[in-house]
Amino acid sequence: MFIPIHDRNPLTIIPWQFVTLALIVVNLAVFLWQNSLGGQALAAASYAWGMTPSVLWQQRLLPEGVAVLPEQLTLVSYAFLHGGWLHLLGNMLFLWVFGDNIEDSMGHARFLLFYLLCALAAGLVHALMEPGSQVPLIGASGAIAGILGGYLVLHPRVRVLVLLFGRIPLRLPAWLLLSLWFGFQFVSLSITGGADNTAWWAHIGGFLAGMILIVPMRYKRVPLFDRGVEH
Repeated sequence: MFIPIHDRNPLTIIPWQFVTLALIVVNLAVFLWQNSLGGQALAAASYAWGMTPSVLWQQRLLPEGVAVLPEQLTLVSYAFLHGGWLHLLGNMLFLWVFGDNIEDSMGHARFLLFYLLCALAAGLVHALMEPGSQVPLIGASGAIAGILGGYLVLHPRVRVLVLLFGRIPLRLPAWLLLSLWFGFQFVSLSITGGADNTAWWAHIGGFLAGMILIVPMRYKRVPLFDRGVEH
């Protein structure tokens, strides 16, 4: 519904968002590697590096030769695979627009940890809510949902330029945009019942994790809720 383009929110602590850019490059590189695989190898990679709830909970085993990681590590590795160009580009656009300010709020190393913890939380919530699923979870959406949750807590009053339905330019306050995004996850989940192969629970879990983690992980001098900041 909304495509984010730009936010009026300059960096104030770090000179450049190195980790945000590095994450985009890594996700792109992994996707190019995925595309170099064919047929069965691509499917095997999704099961090997993606997070399959029924495998995580040891209800089933992957075929011999497919499992390359302990099941627990797939709670992070899944976030670096994508199912197509639109899936990848959509996630990376959200990461580029919102990730730099979260990185600015806590520094490079803690931001990387924040990103991975949000991915883990998102994957775990998905696995808890869909324990018998045999479909591998892939994509950075859960980790990026965590960035959106953190952004909402830090910068609710920042105005974000978005394209409504991909066509109509609007500047919306972040609190409205991100609240609508979060509400859309619940509406979509209630309509589809999770039968559309979109990990709505991962989005919800990642968003809530980001809202919680941003409080202890940010620099203490960075205010919450834009207190004392003019926009």
